[in-house]
Amino acid sequence: MCGIAGLYYPATPKPVDPARVRVMADAMAHRGPDGSGVWTAPGVGLGHRRLSIIDVAGSPQPMHYESAGLTIVFNGEIYNFADLRAELQAKGARFRTEGDTEVLLAGYGAWGPSLLDRLNGMFAFAIHDARTNSLFLARDRMGVKPLYYVELADGAMAFASELKGLLAHPLVRRNPDIRAVEDYLALGYVPDDACIVAGVKKLPAAHFLLVERGKPMPQPRRWWQLSFADRARGSAAALEEELLERLRDGVRSRMVADVPLGAFLSGGVDSSAVVALMAEASPKAVQTCTIGFDEAGHDERAFAQTVADRFATDHRTRVVRSDDFGLIDTLVHAFDEPFADASALATYQVCKLARETVTVALSGDGADEAMAGYRRYRFQAAEERVRGLIPPHLRAKVFGTLGRLYPKADWAPRPLRAKTTLLALADDSAEAYARSVGVTTPAIRHALFSDAAKRSLGGHRAEDRYVAAMRDAPALDAIDRAQYADMTIWLPGDILTKSDRTSMAVSLEAREPLLDHRLVEFAATLPASLRLRRGEGKWLMKKAMERYLPREILYRPKMGFVTPVSAWFRSGLAAEAAALGRSKMLGDTGWFDLDALGRMAEAHRSGRAEHGRTLWQFVMLEKSLKRLFG
Repeated sequence: MCGIAGLYYPATPKPVDPARVRVMADAMAHRGPDGSGVWTAPGVGLGHRRLSIIDVAGSPQPMHYESAGLTIVFNGEIYNFADLRAELQAKGARFRTEGDTEVLLAGYGAWGPSLLDRLNGMFAFAIHDARTNSLFLARDRMGVKPLYYVELADGAMAFASELKGLLAHPLVRRNPDIRAVEDYLALGYVPDDACIVAGVKKLPAAHFLLVERGKPMPQPRRWWQLSFADRARGSAAALEEELLERLRDGVRSRMVADVPLGAFLSGGVDSSAVVALMAEASPKAVQTCTIGFDEAGHDERAFAQTVADRFATDHRTRVVRSDDFGLIDTLVHAFDEPFADASALATYQVCKLARETVTVALSGDGADEAMAGYRRYRFQAAEERVRGLIPPHLRAKVFGTLGRLYPKADWAPRPLRAKTTLLALADDSAEAYARSVGVTTPAIRHALFSDAAKRSLGGHRAEDRYVAAMRDAPALDAIDRAQYADMTIWLPGDILTKSDRTSMAVSLEAREPLLDHRLVEFAATLPASLRLRRGEGKWLMKKAMERYLPREILYRPKMGFVTPVSAWFRSGLAAEAAALGRSKMLGDTGWFDLDALGRMAEAHRSGRAEHGRTLWQFVMLEKSLKRLFG
């Protein structure tokens, strides 16, 4: 795991100052504390910060493959590099190192961009080809590893693993993008097709960019797409065995490392499954870690201990305060862009605990998206059944009227929030789902945005990307479409961004075995009834893991990292929420009705309304804007 940065002049091969590339790379020193390197040639410069995982003593970067005129900087891991190495050696390739970086170079020399189809891994890399005077940028299928880029006034294209790497270049213009603010307030994160800094772009997951000297800047090209359009055949028992074998492969392939390796263990289904399969594959005790909270309703330590005892892991726990909001500024620095998934506080803490004893940690991220684990899929399926019974014009009239009349009850569990359900039934499937995954509703955003902001948005609406993704999804039913949208928008934008930034902030490599693309592709072919059955998400995965895990782990209610932000804004952070209505940073943008924001904070503090998540969004937004543009 590493940080990469670079400059490339597509029009004219201008000289590149190595010191400038080094400053960009060093802005991300936390991603690679074990080494650094810079290489420049006419019109190009590549920089690297290294966290040594494979071939610790060798494989320095930038790395050259002189016979093919190739130079690479690479962030990530290629889990099948040994197989690719053997295939390339059979073709006559010769290797000087034992790592995966040189395999990427030799593979690109042999196969060009089609190399990507052969890779099993998480990655973002840049390869300069001196023969064709081109720069090739690529990102992994799921979007585990990030890559930002921007075109500069002097004709250069700059790229970096994190936004802070780009901002270390003096020619990057710092202006906030109102459309990204709209996206952030709606979703809680800035998605892959947007950036809080106007003009900066992210290379989307499963895309590459081939920039050639003397040609205009191209658009990224998709090189892989998840499909839900086919269905696997076979009995439930046979599909269960195939799923289990793919789970095993995903875990085992990610246990290769030349440094200490362990796992996060929350006691939930996904992390417990990973630990069980690691224990099966390892002759040594698996190193695991868990954080607990000082509030019993949020503490999963007992469940984690049950799993640790079952597989005799080397287990460590630490109790953290549920009101430790002193880490807020740490997260603002780590994420650069505003990020409002408050579970990042707990994720950072468990990464910090893991880093005390290991350099690599396996997580359970991705199973909820890949195998329909979220409760919202259950609601989506139930609502879709109702939609199928009533003509659209009648649904809109009846449920829309009832929804508008029904009292709002955001404080209640979802099944009791009839207003939300009624309004969802009035909408079509995609529109309703887009709203269900959001944080701040269109109506609240409309009330908080100024008239100037609404004009600047020009009709841009965050939910439209979800609607489009579901409409165009290669899918057969409503659950397929919801999962596809989550896999392409929510997963890279929220879950994997959170994992990357919190782990890299403490120089820890996090790996996601449940996002092995072979496993994800297979899961997408499973009949919906094997993903979601009788209200139980991840049904076939749980069935497959019954031979490893007790029922009280597999079938208990989902908890996750819960951060009590609503309570904070009625206690320790009440003053900070109230100050939002007087914020000079927010006011200077001209985008917000601060009086309305102040009234919202007071209504929440007094208990008259529930606005905790929206207030948390604005606190994180204000701090991010100050850091980036203040």
